[in-house]
Amino acid sequence: MRAFPEQAMSMSSPPSQPAAGPAGTAPAGDAPAAVLASVHTTNLPDLLRQLQGCLIVSTYQAGKLVILRPDGAAINTHFRTFDRPMGMAADGERIALGTRVEIVEFRNMPAVASRLNDPPRHDAVYLARRGHVTGAIDIHEMAWDRNGDLWFVNTLFSCLCTLDDKSSFVPRWRPSFVSHLAPEDRCHLNGLGMRDGRPRYLTALGETNTPQGWRANKRDGGLLLDMQSNQVIARGLSMPHSPRWYDDRLWVLESGRGALVTIDPKTGAKTDVARVPGFARGLDFLGPVAFIGLSQLRETNAFTDIPITEDNVDRLSGVWAVHIGTGKTVGLLKFTGGVQEIFAVQALPGIGFPEVIHEGEYLETAYALPDDALRDVRFSPPPAPAA
Repeated sequence: MRAFPEQAMSMSSPPSQPAAGPAGTAPAGDAPAAVLASVHTTNLPDLLRQLQGCLIVSTYQAGKLVILRPDGAAINTHFRTFDRPMGMAADGERIALGTRVEIVEFRNMPAVASRLNDPPRHDAVYLARRGHVTGAIDIHEMAWDRNGDLWFVNTLFSCLCTLDDKSSFVPRWRPSFVSHLAPEDRCHLNGLGMRDGRPRYLTALGETNTPQGWRANKRDGGLLLDMQSNQVIARGLSMPHSPRWYDDRLWVLESGRGALVTIDPKTGAKTDVARVPGFARGLDFLGPVAFIGLSQLRETNAFTDIPITEDNVDRLSGVWAVHIGTGKTVGLLKFTGGVQEIFAVQALPGIGFPEVIHEGEYLETAYALPDDALRDVRFSPPPAPAA
């Protein structure tokens, strides 16, 4: 097993100031940055450096996109404000973020890094490129396929969608037990897992076909679906989220139990790998480590009356790092103020200190052109000095 740095708790570095802007941003009146606080194990910065990556986290409750990036001996928690940010897809070139009524897309322009700090310290700069208004459809998980098309879970309409140039969304698939499209959240379809560059696995909180019918048995009515066969792989799950195909295994979070599990896609047999002290939602991997989002669940949240709320009164909010070979926690970051609920956790392999920009002067003066056009760029010579 790979050796990781020893754990101890440390205060995170002060949060960066949030910036508001036009693309998917939250209205004025958000909680001030001063209340956004966290602590982390002292080994977490070195762990991320060793795994050669960083993390981005969405929290719709706080209205923030949070970048967790190693900065010396601390984790720099960098906050950006959006209106109900939830599902994300991200890689070294782009980020897509689902918000209350639109999907905002960002493109990496690393050349902008030299303008942010002197000397430069950012190794990726994601600038807002476009937004697609979907309407308020409760966007959950999303991912790009091998052709570059963005797929996303439309929870309100109980279907899996893509985009085109004229529609709010394009329904592409729905569970066989959902008879019609309607804005009724019939089964709380939520998680999307890709395999071989195609959408394959989905999770839902109920095998139901009535408006919000899943709520009647949210404790253990969840299921894992195979889109390719249109069959149910496993039933009886406690609020499943975040299906992932990784390391030749199918991983799922049983959020209601605070459990990371593997499920045999042929038999549906379930194996517990790890337990975490919170409502587990949001999952990604770097090397042999799973990064799991944890939520406290407020008393007003609909996802109460489940095992994790009964078994663990001290539920935590943050990101837990779990070794997938041993199931042991090897690091963590815990939010101590401002953030109670996490939705998505996304790893950025090969990137250590990114920035996300969706407003301000850099959007005004940073231009992305096709290669052919760049070859035609020529600046006029400065005027000759006056005689």
